[in-house]
Amino acid sequence: MKRRLIVIGAGMASGRLLEHLIEAEGDGWDITLFNAEPRGNYNRIMLSPVLSGEKTYEDIVTHDDSWYQTTGICCRFGEQVASVDTTAKTVTAENGDVLGYDKLVFATGSNPFMIPLPGHDLDGVIAYRDLEDTETMMAMSDGDKVVVIGGGLLGLEAAAGMAARGVEVTVVHIMGHLMERQLDEAAGYLLRKSLESKGIKILCGANSKEILGVDGRVSALKLEDGTELPCDLLVMAVGIRPNVALAKEAGVAVGRGIHVDDQMVTSVEDVLAVGECIEHDGAVFGLVAPLYDQAKVAAQTLNGADAAFKQKTLSTKLKVTGCDLFSAGDFADGETREDIVFRDPARGVYKRLVIEDNKLIGAVMYGDTADSNWFFGLIKDGSDIEEMRETLIFGPAYQGGSPADPLSAVAALPPEAEICGCNGICKGQIVDAINAGAGDLGAVRTTTKASASCGTCTGLVEQLLQVTLGDDFELPAAQSICGCTDLTHEDVRRLIKSQELQSQAAVWQELGWTTPNGCHVCRPAVNFYLLADWPIEYQDDPQSRFVNERKHANIQKDGTFSVVPRMWGGITNPNELRAIADAADKYDVPTVKVTGGQRIDLLGVKGEDLPYIWADLNKAGLVSGHAYSKGLRTVKTCVGTDHCRFGTQDSTGLGIRLEKILWGSWTPHKLKLGVSGCPRNCAEATCKDIGVVCVDSGYQIGIGGAAGMDVKEVSPLIQVATEEECIDVVMAVTQLYRENAKYLDRIYKWMAKVGLDWIQEQIGDAETRKGLVERFELSQTIYRKDPWAEHAKDAERFAPLSDLTLEAAE
Repeated sequence: MKRRLIVIGAGMASGRLLEHLIEAEGDGWDITLFNAEPRGNYNRIMLSPVLSGEKTYEDIVTHDDSWYQTTGICCRFGEQVASVDTTAKTVTAENGDVLGYDKLVFATGSNPFMIPLPGHDLDGVIAYRDLEDTETMMAMSDGDKVVVIGGGLLGLEAAAGMAARGVEVTVVHIMGHLMERQLDEAAGYLLRKSLESKGIKILCGANSKEILGVDGRVSALKLEDGTELPCDLLVMAVGIRPNVALAKEAGVAVGRGIHVDDQMVTSVEDVLAVGECIEHDGAVFGLVAPLYDQAKVAAQTLNGADAAFKQKTLSTKLKVTGCDLFSAGDFADGETREDIVFRDPARGVYKRLVIEDNKLIGAVMYGDTADSNWFFGLIKDGSDIEEMRETLIFGPAYQGGSPADPLSAVAALPPEAEICGCNGICKGQIVDAINAGAGDLGAVRTTTKASASCGTCTGLVEQLLQVTLGDDFELPAAQSICGCTDLTHEDVRRLIKSQELQSQAAVWQELGWTTPNGCHVCRPAVNFYLLADWPIEYQDDPQSRFVNERKHANIQKDGTFSVVPRMWGGITNPNELRAIADAADKYDVPTVKVTGGQRIDLLGVKGEDLPYIWADLNKAGLVSGHAYSKGLRTVKTCVGTDHCRFGTQDSTGLGIRLEKILWGSWTPHKLKLGVSGCPRNCAEATCKDIGVVCVDSGYQIGIGGAAGMDVKEVSPLIQVATEEECIDVVMAVTQLYRENAKYLDRIYKWMAKVGLDWIQEQIGDAETRKGLVERFELSQTIYRKDPWAEHAKDAERFAPLSDLTLEAAE
């Protein structure tokens, strides 16, 4: 007879516990898994790439629906546990169901700490903890203002992710430098400098006093010195507290966390606990590595094996917004300690080693962390470093006085050297897996889980593959479009053209897709490539678009939608404004906001109201602003010669013409334009995908700008004398981008791959430019239409939100 196990909480710790449990004795347990979130286990470490747009939620799912079905786990997601009776050994769900158990595991995680400032309960004040918080931040867009309280890892990741979306972000940190628990002052300075170069404002030594609001929603953060920081959203990222409430109510002993012994058993028989909710020997835990150790021990305890959890010396290897950081041990100043410091300002590299009694006791590294595992091993083992004192700072490859082959440092690591801190995987385990047939990174990940969590050890794992396999090791191939095929995006684009594949079915069949109809990753990309190459022959497939494009509106955290009418070049009129105001009243829109793209956003529209609010706005001549699309978003303009005494050309008129020509177009990613009437650049044209700066002699056109995580100024493309030439160039470069770029690459990423010289050569050739313009106009003739007008009266076409997959909502 199967034993009954109830697990409360479907986070990373309990997910790993279930993996171990099922691998060892999967058929012996009848498992029920509760989770307050409406989903299963996902990699919270990777929420930051989701926020910045580098990944989608689907990319970070650890256990999908099929895994739970295959393992036979009864999932009660989106359902909280009301109470636990440890005497009767029952769990009562919030709907009243009473379930008995033989063993119970608390994996309730932690709650974000919210500073009890006046105004902390205003709308728009959130933590950064889960997918819902991430989606709230993802709803922020170009021109919005966000304040982040907390200069630790989470706060900085939140700030960087939103900055990548064009949000104006200010970080407020009470301490004197960023990440003071992990970094010394010098490394903190370098990190601050790097973040500020990306457009993030940093205020250290700043004490928050009060959160100000208007009509129940946050409007600003007020500091002790009286400074007010306006914001549309305030994010608190100031720490976590173990979630012990349910266990405490059940009579389980708690302190800072749920008390557990070395076997992860609580004070109550048959009740265990793992993860951020526990306290072991006075310590609580926030890093993933000890959580995974706890999960392994708890699984062994449940299966009757002898195991004990032991706290380990931990290192912190982080990647904040592209900045490599490492810290381990104790790096505080002391009279008996000495420092070895290496600085290379040109490369942005800083290393500091702290030595005491001929032992390395602490290390801080910024910009170059390649040798971090070796230094960490010296700290953990308490190694005597006297003989290597003079060359210690240069790492293992320099021991002996001269640099060796770069791979020699990895080869020299002992078998017990830890490579993957998240999963506690050492060099020996990886080498054993490689020798047993794991011949590439994917196989090593599957076999050992090394590099499967935060990914910072991926380079080391690849070096171990190279060292172990020698000439048999092949460098990783370019990343495939998805798991349905080994082909890259570039392969698929080339083959669609060369083999004249004009339908999705042809792609799946002729290119050997392993799934019958593709997946949520490849279908949007293939749909775009077919549209770009065969605009006449191929018909757009709405079901192969992301949910926002299917719903023609931006989905919000609470399931409502954002509706943004188009305003040509940022120009509107009283009739349009009245229509927007009437719609906001009629459909009880809670928030009306001016965006950074010179438009008005109606936030909080109910899904069932979408066709009707569209119809009302259409009657006033307003069409979709496509704020949800992989296509033209806005053309931002200044007032130009009509009103400004500095204007050299009619920038407003040109912007309107460009937007009316380009609107409704589909592109590999969102496309933003700016037209400034003079070099004073009031329309911020120099940080747009395509920017036009008007000068006395004509129009300077640049491409490849960005104002997110990668802050980039446009690169000069061409200067032309007339407005007509300017319009032709913009159409041509847009079409060139559509025909050649990888799906979801912004223009600056595409430009980095093909080279500005090549783009200039194509645009500069009169015949090539003419052909690009003609193909762009042809595609617009076929596909440009207002989806709001098309569906305004067809409410039945919109399925309930629960029937939709919410992948990659922006």
